[in-house]
Amino acid sequence: MRRDDGSAAVEFVLVGVLLTALTLGVIQLAFALHVRNTLLDAAAEGARFAALAGNSPEDGAERTRQLITTAVGADYAAAVSAGYTEYLGVPATEVTVSAPLPLAGPFGPPRSLEVTGHAAVEALDG
Repeated sequence: MRRDDGSAAVEFVLVGVLLTALTLGVIQLAFALHVRNTLLDAAAEGARFAALAGNSPEDGAERTRQLITTAVGADYAAAVSAGYTEYLGVPATEVTVSAPLPLAGPFGPPRSLEVTGHAAVEALDG
């Protein structure tokens, strides 16, 4: 008959390692989704800002950079582009953000996450 003295400590360590890995994975996924949603919201806000009468796509890109830098850091605001396009048959502005997808903390492969925001162009009828 074998004794099981000390087996509780080994089981605790094995289960603890698995639970820690699972917890860290969920936290990393939540952070990646937070970054993606923040970038998407900033791109949409930048597109809306660029679509206002009297503003240009460059104004929208700058607004997007400001929002991203404030929310998640300047590293994520490095590649922002803006321009005019047609979206669903309507003249629109488009702001695109390319940023790293955070896979290990805030670090990840560069430009692996791309989001785009659109807004209908506002026109003043004279």
